[in-house]
Amino acid sequence: MNNYIKIQLDQIDQRIADIKPLLEDPEMADLANEEIKELEAQKVELSSVIASPEGARQSNSNQIASSPMAPRNDIAILEVRSAAGGDEAGLFAGDLTHMYLKFAARKGWKIEELDRSEGNLGQIKELVLKITGKDAYANLKYESGVHRVQRVPTTESSGRIHTSTATVAVLPQISEREVFINPSDIEFEAFRSGGAGGQNVNKVSTAVRLKHKPTGIIVTCQTERSQLQNRENAMNLLRARIWEAESQKSVGDIGTQRALQVGAGDRSEKIRTYNFPQNRITDHRIGKSWHNLTKILEEGDLDDITKTLQQA
Repeated sequence: MNNYIKIQLDQIDQRIADIKPLLEDPEMADLANEEIKELEAQKVELSSVIASPEGARQSNSNQIASSPMAPRNDIAILEVRSAAGGDEAGLFAGDLTHMYLKFAARKGWKIEELDRSEGNLGQIKELVLKITGKDAYANLKYESGVHRVQRVPTTESSGRIHTSTATVAVLPQISEREVFINPSDIEFEAFRSGGAGGQNVNKVSTAVRLKHKPTGIIVTCQTERSQLQNRENAMNLLRARIWEAESQKSVGDIGTQRALQVGAGDRSEKIRTYNFPQNRITDHRIGKSWHNLTKILEEGDLDDITKTLQQA
């Protein structure tokens, strides 16, 4: 048995052992049982890889599989963050979030909120969503980058147009077979959630923060009432971010790669501009504009934009 697969199997056995005591808790038993079934299925899958000639040839895999599978098109991890522009940037991040939620609803996709950080006026500082449905990743992956808005804020008495930005990152969900994370490389912290989610979510330490020590990548998940479920979501998000960084290392270091995808959020770095006075959205990568900005933002009518980007 190659060492890489053995480590993964040992890790799964340890997770099963950690979860089994939760079967005694009536509130957690169903979730724990479901988790154990998924882990047992992973063990079967890994064992089949060991038995196959292809599995033997890949026995020297490190953290990222030597021939990683194509990302699953049915799951996308969408991150929206406010950038330059203060409160107006946070409001614009909220508008983008609304647009993507409406687009997902039009497609019949399932939406799961993994993490959220808000400002004083309800602006979005950071939001992480897991979106599941047919071709979700294929439709959303070209949304990654800096989005710029030009409009007159409601608080602007002189009618002056302001420019603000928000960043979007779209990541695939990556399996444990594609990205192995050594448990000793993770710093784990449980804390009390500061958001909505029911009584228990704020009374006990259900929120989870993970730090991957080799890369310095930190993820948090706090929207579920179960620490177990938040930890699973955090691991999925951490694998996706490690995959993103590692798979693009050929053109720079980890810090550079995230900057290449979402930029620093500066007003001059943009993939798309939302110009309210002219009711126009322009995608600068393909030099094409659409003149139904309000409908696109409010109703999530993104089909024409996503199809044009895929064709280009």
